Amino acid sequence: MTTATTVMSTEELLALPKDGTDRWLLAGELKERPMTKRSGFHCKAMTCVATELEIWRRRQPEPRGEVLTGDLGVRLRRDPDTTFGVDVAYVSADVMARQTEDMTIVDGVPLLAVEILSPNDVLEDVDDKIDAYLAAGVPLVWVVSPRRRTVTVHAPGAEPALFDVRQELSAEPHLPGFRVPVRRLFE
Repeated sequence: MTTATTVMSTEELLALPKDGTDRWLLAGELKERPMTKRSGFHCKAMTCVATELEIWRRRQPEPRGEVLTGDLGVRLRRDPDTTFGVDVAYVSADVMARQTEDMTIVDGVPLLAVEILSPNDVLEDVDDKIDAYLAAGVPLVWVVSPRRRTVTVHAPGAEPALFDVRQELSAEPHLPGFRVPVRRLFE
């Protein structure tokens, strides 16, 4: 016997209690895991990635997008909704212009989504997020591993590319002129 799966909206997700559970929606299906334990290395990498992006952003002409951090909620798709937290994102000026001052999530697709691996991340969940980002049209997804000191770059229609601390990372052409030595994301 097949049972119907209840489709949840982003608004219903946001109304759930804050009880130490990570929750997200993947095509309207509620996913739950115990709250991610972030290490100091995770927090440091998030700060470094956001700092490098913000330095680049401030050199861009107006209108420019925003660098957002802190497990920011992003709704990538509607009906059914795909909504989850992202560690760091660069959101274009066009997407930001559609947001309201009291936004609790960004409604739209970032140009760059950065997932920073935590000690208890589940590979299947990370892969689901990468697939959802790419399916929604996010042009660049970085998976940062503080433990390995690497960045894996995912882009639609391309094989993943691994960068280590001896290499330079680029966000061209989506973030024109953005280049950073990978080692700086972990210093």
